Amino acid sequence: MQVLLVAGTAATAAQHRVAPSSRVASPLPGLVEQHCASCHNSQLKNGGLDLERIALNDVAQHSDVWERVVRKLRARQMPPPGMKRPEENTYNTVVAWLSDLLDKTSAAHPNPGRTDTFRRLTRIEYQNAIRDLLALDIDTAELLPRDEASHGFDNVTVGDLSPTLLDRYISASQKISRAAIGALRRSPGGDTFRIRADLTQEEHVEGLPIGTRGGAFIPYTFARDGEYEVQIRLTRDRNEEIEGLRAPHELELLLDRERVKLFTVTPPQDKNYERVDQGLKLRFPVTAGPHKLGVTFLKTPSALLETKRQPYQAHFNMHRHPRMTPAIYQVSINGPYAAKGPGDTPSRRRIFVCQPTKPGEEEACAERILSTLMRRAYRRPVTAVDLQKPMGFYKESRGAESFETAIETALSAVLVSPQFLFRVEQDPVGVAPNAAYRISDLELASRLSFFLWSSIPDDELLKTAEAGKLSEPGMLERQVRRMLADPRSGSLVNHFAGQWLYLRNLDSATPDLRLFPDFDDNLRQAFRQETELFFDSVLREDRSVLDLLKTDYTYLNERLAKHYGIPNVYGSRFRRVALDKDSKRGGLLRQGSILTVTSYATRTSPVIRGKWILENIIGTPPPPPLPNVPALKDNTVSATLSVRERLAEHRANAVCASCHDLMDPVGFALENFDAVGRWRTVEEGKPIDAKGGLPDGNTFDSVSGLEQGLLNRPELFVGTLSEKLLTYALGRGIEQHDAPAVRKIVRDARTHEFRFSSVILGVVNSTPFKMRRSL
Repeated sequence: MQVLLVAGTAATAAQHRVAPSSRVASPLPGLVEQHCASCHNSQLKNGGLDLERIALNDVAQHSDVWERVVRKLRARQMPPPGMKRPEENTYNTVVAWLSDLLDKTSAAHPNPGRTDTFRRLTRIEYQNAIRDLLALDIDTAELLPRDEASHGFDNVTVGDLSPTLLDRYISASQKISRAAIGALRRSPGGDTFRIRADLTQEEHVEGLPIGTRGGAFIPYTFARDGEYEVQIRLTRDRNEEIEGLRAPHELELLLDRERVKLFTVTPPQDKNYERVDQGLKLRFPVTAGPHKLGVTFLKTPSALLETKRQPYQAHFNMHRHPRMTPAIYQVSINGPYAAKGPGDTPSRRRIFVCQPTKPGEEEACAERILSTLMRRAYRRPVTAVDLQKPMGFYKESRGAESFETAIETALSAVLVSPQFLFRVEQDPVGVAPNAAYRISDLELASRLSFFLWSSIPDDELLKTAEAGKLSEPGMLERQVRRMLADPRSGSLVNHFAGQWLYLRNLDSATPDLRLFPDFDDNLRQAFRQETELFFDSVLREDRSVLDLLKTDYTYLNERLAKHYGIPNVYGSRFRRVALDKDSKRGGLLRQGSILTVTSYATRTSPVIRGKWILENIIGTPPPPPLPNVPALKDNTVSATLSVRERLAEHRANAVCASCHDLMDPVGFALENFDAVGRWRTVEEGKPIDAKGGLPDGNTFDSVSGLEQGLLNRPELFVGTLSEKLLTYALGRGIEQHDAPAVRKIVRDARTHEFRFSSVILGVVNSTPFKMRRSL
């Protein structure tokens, strides 16, 4: 059956006895026939997508099915590879026509979806909320368990609060309240900071003075004015000897970049290395509040021998590449000893907005303190009923304790309250069942702040929402631009991009050191920092989001530049580096972070890389593998074969081919990058074959062709990014009824050259973000 090019005319609709406003007319029959004939027994039809049955039915009645069709047509995955494909203008005509019908149906009957009524703060959101509420930096990784991810993000499906988790929150609230108030401990406490074993400590560490090497830079909040003891322990080898200690070395202890003590570390004549550590201890006075503690070695001049075989940059393994000089293993901080008082800390200034001068003023002052904190913590105005429980804890504690201790007890109650731990969105009284309604300004303020900051609203946003002005024309955009300019929007880099791009997986990435002996934690951190700085630059400079795919700059320090083979970059400081037009770098697909987390420990994986691109760049993930399909085992094929030749085994299996024919060609385009992101032209003595292709039938050679293929159809990437941002913003998975909102975001962003702010504003102004469906 030939595919017709006429779309949506009254005459064509009449031919099929279908109303032109809501029924599928003639552009589809050919595509439907080709698609269904090729997948009669395929996963797709078995999964319920039978287009023969509904081809001429009402679009509104089957909008979810037609949205799936639009997605597959847009990605050119329909008809399947190998079948006769329509011309490109036919695809565009059908997609535009069908999308227009679906968008009009959605506009007439908006379906914003439904977010959970109760959504618990994630571990990161809780940490940021404490920072903004109490001016206190905490590490929630030590206090709370990790949140499980769903739909790619850990802020989805976080509505539960088990008894065990509640106990953790209660314990955390008590520790946080005590730290914020500066309460006196019964006995000195302590914390130990251990440095990763695979960190090379031969060069400068960011945050520490120039002219030093290795060590640790530790932001730390000291509980009270008093004396604290710092104990340093050096790294041992397998023989329990201090690695690299062959001559005297000077070790510096700093507080806020000022020297506190200079130790001299000398090799022991009697091999008693415990005595060396025993001398690396100091007790000294510190004022309460946040400080920066540094422990590092003074760096001796070094020269690099200009030899044909350059030495490895990694030095942490005793047998393969031993440490050349001593390294820090851990730093312990204990105290306070001889505590003098809570001091004047940012937390105390934030909490104690008043100080009673006589007993009769205490209760009124307590109410003022708690109501001020609760308004920010609960993200709404506080009522007399809200104050009853915290004030009850205050009064009960005040009977036997001091005023500040009673405030500490009440603060603990606030931090464990469901009004703080949960984001609550309830249907308005009197709303009809299954109806779309606009959320309140206060709920909109919370959605906005947790989207852009992963934290609670600030005073300006809260005041605007309380006044009912946030949803006024122009006000929402002004608030969005103000919040994007705030440093707290860095959470979009650390938490959105960190999960979307799999940067969090770098911590567990451990390439085989026999094959990649120059990989260490320094390189791992450099990978992450390059991508974070690059993403941040596109966000801060409001560049086109397409620059994420291809651009002429990146961020490097000396360690990463050497790994990439880029000359003339020196020092540990990351800086923006302009790239030549022939450079192998520039753009996400060329960065070591993504190339490493999409590889195995021993080799690259075109399958993982291709699947990652389909899911995170193109937005058309392959279907899950069928049950009982065996994995490809490297030991069942010749080790002399290339990865491409090994994967041919899977594509030879008809069951496997349906997915691998989509994933593998995309991943092959990145084969010039090895498993740790280095550029290569040969593998096992054979030239690299980086020929690849996209599901739309476009073929190319290497990463540059892949990038150009993606840029030729920018709506795919921008649509995928919009879906990821919308998922992250809403805390729920994207469903078929959200597709019209995504298309509108892309259309509006196109008129602004796809600038990052236009995509963010599109998300914030979308129907799913500003509205909710009732039960």
